[in-house]
Amino acid sequence: MSEVCCCPPGAGNDVCELPAQGFQRTVRGINTCPKCGQKAKPVQGQTVKALLLVSLRAVCDVEYLFCRTPTCSVVYFSQDGEQTFTLEQVRERVYQKEPMANDVLVCYCFRHTVSDIRNASQQARDAIVHDINIGIKANQCACDLRNPQGSCCLGNVTGLAKQTKRSFVEAA
Repeated sequence: MSEVCCCPPGAGNDVCELPAQGFQRTVRGINTCPKCGQKAKPVQGQTVKALLLVSLRAVCDVEYLFCRTPTCSVVYFSQDGEQTFTLEQVRERVYQKEPMANDVLVCYCFRHTVSDIRNASQQARDAIVHDINIGIKANQCACDLRNPQGSCCLGNVTGLAKQTKRSFVEAA
């Protein structure tokens, strides 16, 4: 329990009474970005270490989360929200932060960009997905280290392919 706050750590309350002052303050929810307040997903420490441009002396042995909000400059932050790493501090451009940029990678292992998928025919998009699946089955995938979100990019690729297909159908 905090000296100032009557809520136990990790209680998950969005509002906490400050008993001495008699007013309320908003507190950051569990697993939410300290800058934008949006829910984030846990990411392995090895992912953070592999993708940061800063000295690894700056990386603490704590749990980190990945903020996928496009309008937020924070990419990784410690669970307590005390430590953040921004877009300027990572080695790769982040698809979730720049989903409309044609030259940003969607698949970090096999180097497929947004424009590769958007500009491809349906048959070519299917071939890209097939190529990624073959690479995954051949154990050539390293999304846990190469993809800033720290997990497989296939969902991002198929999501973008479906979105592109819908946009094409709607425009026709």
